[in-house]
Amino acid sequence: MKKILVLNGPNLNLVGIREPGVYGKQSIDVINAGLREYAKELEVEIDIRQSNHEGMLIDWLHEAREEFDGVVLNAGAYTHYSYAIRDAIAAISKPIIEVHLSNVHARDEFRHKSVISPVCIGVICGFGKNSYSLALKALADLLK
Repeated sequence: MKKILVLNGPNLNLVGIREPGVYGKQSIDVINAGLREYAKELEVEIDIRQSNHEGMLIDWLHEAREEFDGVVLNAGAYTHYSYAIRDAIAAISKPIIEVHLSNVHARDEFRHKSVISPVCIGVICGFGKNSYSLALKALADLLK
């Protein structure tokens, strides 16, 4: 069975509380529970993690090099400026899909640029909680 790591970056632990008009009203725990159920349907194993710390996300990406077949990554604000996360993605040579709950292109101008997109296989944004399931499906199909 293929193993997929789902990583959530800073402030995503507050989904459902933080700016519900932008990120939705469901908590990240509810979103994760739905994603776990969907993973069973797709016949993939997932491990979901969240950290507000850049170094921890990098350590987990490094771990993915050995332990996982691919990654779904919502790097949060790090998407727009973390060259360290960008370099970690490039270094591990695993398929990674960048995910965002909101449509980053319809928001503040600083959110329009992603430094990690060029080293990811694709980007899914703007579909709320469904962004995760769309990414999981795409990655599961790619790994077959």
